[in-house]
Amino acid sequence: MREQRTDFTAAATRGGARRGRPLVLTLLLSASAALASLAVAETVTAKTERSRAPTLAPLIVDSLLVSPAPIRLRGANPHQQVLVTGVTADDRRVDLTQAVELICNDVAVAQVNSSRLEGVAAGKTRLIVRYGDLQQQVEVLVTEFDAYPPVHFGNDVLPLLSKSGCNSGGCHGKASGQNGFKLSVFGFDVVSDYDAIVRDSRGRRVSAASPSMSLLLRKATAAVPHGGGQRIDTATHDYNVLLQWMRQGVPYGAEGAPYLVDIEVEPAERVLTFQSQQQILATATYSDGSTRDITSTAIYSSNTDTIADVDESGLITSGFQPGEAAITVTYMGKVAAVLAHVPRPDKPTPYPDIPVANEIDRFVWAKLERMGILPSELIDDTAFLRRAHLDVIGTLPTPVEVRSFLADENANKRTVVIDRLLERDEFAKYWALKWADILLVDSMKLGPRGAYEFQRWLRRQFSQNRPYNAWARELVTATGNAGRNGPVNFYRATPTPEDAAKAVSQAFLGVRLECAQCHNHPFERWSRSDFYSLVGFFNGMERKPGRDGRDLIYHSGYRKTSIPYTDRVVDARPLGENPPAGLEKGDPRVPLADWLTAPENPWFAPLLVNRVWKHFLGRGFVEPEDDLRSTNPPTNRQLLDYLSDSFVQSGYDIKALIRKITGSRVYQLSSASNDTNHDDEQNFSHYYVKRLSAEVLLDAISAVTEVVEPFPGRPAGSRAIDLWDNRMPSYFLDIFGRPARESPCECGRSSDPTMAQALHLMNAPEIEAKIAHPTGRVARLLKENASVEKIVEELCLAALGRFPSAKEQRVATSLFAAAPQTEAAEDFMWTLLNSYEFLFVR
Repeated sequence: MREQRTDFTAAATRGGARRGRPLVLTLLLSASAALASLAVAETVTAKTERSRAPTLAPLIVDSLLVSPAPIRLRGANPHQQVLVTGVTADDRRVDLTQAVELICNDVAVAQVNSSRLEGVAAGKTRLIVRYGDLQQQVEVLVTEFDAYPPVHFGNDVLPLLSKSGCNSGGCHGKASGQNGFKLSVFGFDVVSDYDAIVRDSRGRRVSAASPSMSLLLRKATAAVPHGGGQRIDTATHDYNVLLQWMRQGVPYGAEGAPYLVDIEVEPAERVLTFQSQQQILATATYSDGSTRDITSTAIYSSNTDTIADVDESGLITSGFQPGEAAITVTYMGKVAAVLAHVPRPDKPTPYPDIPVANEIDRFVWAKLERMGILPSELIDDTAFLRRAHLDVIGTLPTPVEVRSFLADENANKRTVVIDRLLERDEFAKYWALKWADILLVDSMKLGPRGAYEFQRWLRRQFSQNRPYNAWARELVTATGNAGRNGPVNFYRATPTPEDAAKAVSQAFLGVRLECAQCHNHPFERWSRSDFYSLVGFFNGMERKPGRDGRDLIYHSGYRKTSIPYTDRVVDARPLGENPPAGLEKGDPRVPLADWLTAPENPWFAPLLVNRVWKHFLGRGFVEPEDDLRSTNPPTNRQLLDYLSDSFVQSGYDIKALIRKITGSRVYQLSSASNDTNHDDEQNFSHYYVKRLSAEVLLDAISAVTEVVEPFPGRPAGSRAIDLWDNRMPSYFLDIFGRPARESPCECGRSSDPTMAQALHLMNAPEIEAKIAHPTGRVARLLKENASVEKIVEELCLAALGRFPSAKEQRVATSLFAAAPQTEAAEDFMWTLLNSYEFLFVR
């Protein structure tokens, strides 16, 4: 959460004066808003100043590394990307590919084209690489140049169509195709793509008799009108491959031809400075052991382009923001990643010795030192108590609890309060609500009975602190009457085997398989075969309808699964594993659950740790929190591994994990940034501010006003975090981001502030009714004849969890002097409820 969120707060604060309220409040709040806006402007200016390019010392390189070496060019029109790395005296690696001079000894054999080497004729030569006074030579061998080698459709043609975007979802790869021409998304179905190009529409797209006049080429080069514009230039290698394929009679390719096995990228990891570059070298390996440079044909994307972006040639460029970016390299269903680290250039020297509360701090401080970032200061007791209450139980601390905590002189009182919060009833209610979002507890799909039983079961798991692996296993293998057995309703929310496979994978593994249902995953190794192999565990689920949602759900026994629109039958198997033994005996979900909850499962424990870490720190090691893949690496892998191992060793104890996280100094850092961490959004150098969720915010308003929210059909005094019915009519919950629970992730819950939220907080009659309620907090304080100081103190303690500041006391004194006491107290409370400090966890 960055400073611009204050704009939302200022806008909300300006509405504190209600109809007929005194002018003094409007003036005071307008002045406050103006000051807040000025502070934002000053902050933005300061951040701009700090983000300017630093002055870097001249780069001194001791030696050069050239890759590949030696260089082998085979076949007609071969090419090879050259990667040149400089090694400094302190063993740092810097990319010099774009800065060196490349000279070929014999231009009749090979020629240099930018940073690529292209064959001209068979023979031997040497490539000379120069950088200042340094020089390196690499042997170059060009062979098999007399005749253009046989073109293979899958190996040679299809990658070019993918690179050009022809088979993307926005072009011919979408479900209905484009203008009568349809390709498989990202080229996952080679046979159908070949037929679409060569045979469909009476073969009009290609012409072996007049290759250069083929419609495919003329459209791609924009020689004739093409909705996608020009995709290929006639002077390129790509065009020549397509032309040669047509000259050879548009062959599919020789039977038994080598197939793609894997791709490799170089470098796999690199430290960059601000505004520096790094060329990627991508190489494909085939089944016969041969390799091919695919740098110009692979597809590149960055997961954080503000830190490091990448162009279509594989050239990475860093920005002015420290952090890490993963560059995904995709080629014909295979993926790899390059991890770019961009530390601050002006690292604190020497780096200070920062106190450590537990092992979490050691891992975070080590990472911050590498990135040149200093952590923020610790928060005070009042900020900690409010943060801990809202994060652990979704409930504000009361004024009595604040006073008691501040008066406690026990040095270990922060640990003690966490232990107490974990034993409160609100803990189970709040965390059951959180998991109800993930596990699709939707009353519209499940009905009242099913949603109630499912939510009640979840609440019981947290109240009993049942091991995570135990209740996850029970849910995955759930069988029985949905009206009595809560977790069975998970299979009512996922009515098809495909739905169940996607939900289990995303909810318990953090692997998003939805893409692989129709085509190979664009950013991970998963194929349709992987997807339907997982579906196989749920193929055979039976549902016998019952009255009032009391469906009987069970697995009738293992059945093999066919991949739609193909004749392929796949065995059930976990992701990346072989089929387990004994599938035909009993419920096949049991061996799936065995694998899922096994300590060595690479996703199960890390996903839970990542979810819990994000909840408390505002950001996961991996974002989104349920998208664990090789091309989306964690920002602190060592810490994620440590916490995952600790979680498994604790017996999958979620409360123990929470104690460890909240007991760290990292969790207790201030949200106020310093000169080194103001732009850090990945390394947990300060607390990332987050807005109160819809249910927590509604409960907080009710707690501050001492007026409970009435929920139809619920017992008096029920809170929003108690609700099992996510469809309970509530305009407030809807506009503040309550999810519909249509997807097995937390992404459906919105935490972004909106204008509708600001207007509602400023003007909603429901909130005014709570503030002015005859039995509410303001009315009680006035009936007790409380002094102005007492009223202001009590309201600040209730809403903000702290005593009023000197500024707030001055504003309140002016307010109470200019308006009747009732109106002044109500307006002061309304102002607090619209304040940034109340609406956000800081």
